[in-house]
Amino acid sequence: MDFSILFFVALVVLAFVLLFSVVKIVPQGREFTVERFGKYTRTLSPGISILTPFVERIGRRMNMMEQVLDVPTQEVITKDNAVVKVDGIVFIQVMDAARAAYRVDDLPYAISQLCMTNLRTVVGSMELDEVLSQRDSINTRLLQVIDAATEPWGVKANRIEIKDLTPPSDITNAMARQMKAERERRAVVTEADGEKQAAITRAEGAKQAAILEAEGRREAAFRDAEAREREAEAEARATAMVSEAIARGDVNAINYFVAQKYVEAFAELARSPQQKTVIVPSEMGALVGTIAGIGQLVGLAQEQQGSTPRPAPAAAAPKPPTPPRPPRPAVPRS
Repeated sequence: MDFSILFFVALVVLAFVLLFSVVKIVPQGREFTVERFGKYTRTLSPGISILTPFVERIGRRMNMMEQVLDVPTQEVITKDNAVVKVDGIVFIQVMDAARAAYRVDDLPYAISQLCMTNLRTVVGSMELDEVLSQRDSINTRLLQVIDAATEPWGVKANRIEIKDLTPPSDITNAMARQMKAERERRAVVTEADGEKQAAITRAEGAKQAAILEAEGRREAAFRDAEAREREAEAEARATAMVSEAIARGDVNAINYFVAQKYVEAFAELARSPQQKTVIVPSEMGALVGTIAGIGQLVGLAQEQQGSTPRPAPAAAAPKPPTPPRPPRPAVPRS
């Protein structure tokens, strides 16, 4: 009785062991390879799968999700013999579990070493300034090379990123001094441009002021010339009228003309800023004598015109107009 119970228990345990060794559950994002007597036969996808007992077994459990591998820091010599420290990261994804399992041993280490060697090749073909300023170009070139190299392994390289680029301390100090000098140069150039624009603006303003001043002088000269022309025309008309009066023997008009000129000259003398004292003639007889002399000239002019003299007027010639009352003696100006 005891033997049968033990046999039954052993049979149940063996069934459970056999069940667990035959039935396999593959989780999502994973794939298992199946080996029969040590040889790859097939790949199990996510879900429940059954193996042939005592013949098949699980070979490799492959992660099919995207993975991130770290590229160790290394020193790289650039094209211009500068030493820089470079590290990075690479994003990979297994596309074929069988090839990734059986075509390369230690896949993460292989990809890491592949990235390091190609990173030295790409950075070594560039100068330091290009390495520091063209990270995107380095990433693109590395991605093309790594993706092509890992394709036979059933692995897809999705992205490669350079994390740090550290030049030596002496180069860093030189770059800092260069940056400072460049900023100072830009500041000097900006200040010079500002002074240049200010000088141009001032010159333009002076130019416009000179143009406006010249236009004003031209307009004033034109107005002065026009006024002198009008004055000359008026003087010519007055002279013509005097000539006509002399020809007609009109002594009154002549006397009026001479008296007007005398008064204008005296007024101009009084307005002169250089004159401190105005001198008034004590006798106005000289003016009357001048007017009488002009009357005699008129008579001579009439005798010279034509052979027949002009008939004398019936009435006696009018007396010359009373000369204007002489002004009071001027008091010296203060």
